[in-house]
Amino acid sequence: MDGYRVLITGASKGIGAAVADVMLERGAQVWLVARGEQDLQQYADQLNSRYPDQTVVATAVDVINATERAALLEDIGWRWGGLDCLVNNVGSNIRLAANDYSENIYRRLFETNLDSAFFLTQSCYSWLRESSTASVVNIASVAGLAHMRSGVVYGMTKAAMLQMTRNLAVEWAEDGIRVNAVAPWYTDTPLARQVLDDAEYRDAVLARTPMQRIGSAQEMATATAFLCMPAAGYVTGQCLSVDGGVGINLFS
Repeated sequence: MDGYRVLITGASKGIGAAVADVMLERGAQVWLVARGEQDLQQYADQLNSRYPDQTVVATAVDVINATERAALLEDIGWRWGGLDCLVNNVGSNIRLAANDYSENIYRRLFETNLDSAFFLTQSCYSWLRESSTASVVNIASVAGLAHMRSGVVYGMTKAAMLQMTRNLAVEWAEDGIRVNAVAPWYTDTPLARQVLDDAEYRDAVLARTPMQRIGSAQEMATATAFLCMPAAGYVTGQCLSVDGGVGINLFS
């Protein structure tokens, strides 16, 4: 991936941070985006120390906000003049029973998990069309494929993201833009630890996972990098489940 220009959202921790590391390891330039400026800059400094000869740019942006998205894109245009890969990783969740979701919480989750990804991807289209290695990877979830305890609204946002992936893959194929998704199962990230720190809950997760362990952010990141590489050049519109076998485990 030497020289690839890669934009990664939600990149200060968890899967997004791991994606940045894996991309740099393979020679890419990375632009990290997250809301928390302090965490983001600290991580960017770590990456600059590990990869001193490569480009690491970090910008604190709330990708839900249209004005902040526009400013980000202006900065990318000024510095890079284009883009080769976009990784939509921003995501959040509030776990509730269906009847307990307020309209505000519902809308906030859709804005964070889906709207931001769609509008950022749409805004990057002209750059991606000009790239010979254009790729979009959406970090979805197995919650978009089947029921799980993450709450109905989170599952809805991830299911819609997968359909967005399929539609854009077909619509943009003629422009040379590949669009794929990665669907993680429980992964050792700050978001998942909110529930995995509960021993009973963690045991229940492991009991349903054929590989009997939690996934790592590095494993999600390498799958993401693969989908951006020339090795995956004929792969588009696909959802790669990185789930330890849970998605095929009907009863065991």
